[in-house]
Order: sequence, then structure tokens, then C-alpha cells
Amino acid sequence: MNNFESTYALLVRSEEKSRTVFETLVYAILILSAVFSIWQFAHLSVAFPIDKLANTSACVVHAQGS
Repeated sequence: MNNFESTYALLVRSEEKSRTVFETLVYAILILSAVFSIWQFAHLSVAFPIDKLANTSACVVHAQGS
């Protein structure tokens, strides 16, 4: 009778189910936090100095002389 098992078979049989659920939960939290960080960064408004220059020159009113 041959009792030889591969290392992979031993690892699969000895796998803890509670650890697998915990690891899945941790990976899901990491992925969600990365997606939220990217979403938050994408909605961040940035004011460029050239925008201020363009807006002020558009608002200048020229008075007509008599």
C-alpha cells in the first residue's frame, strides 16, 4: 500500500477554512479602499495659476472715454 501524497495535496487538505474567509475579507477591504482612494483623487479639484489669469482678463470691463 502506497501512502505517498504530494505536497500540494497535503497543503490543500490542511487548508483552514476560517483563514480563507478572513483572507478574502482582508483582500476585499484592500481593494475597496484602493478604489475609494482613486475615486476621491479623481474628484479633487485643482486650481491652476493659468486659470486665475484667464478668468481675471475675461472680467475686465473697458470704460469708454468721452
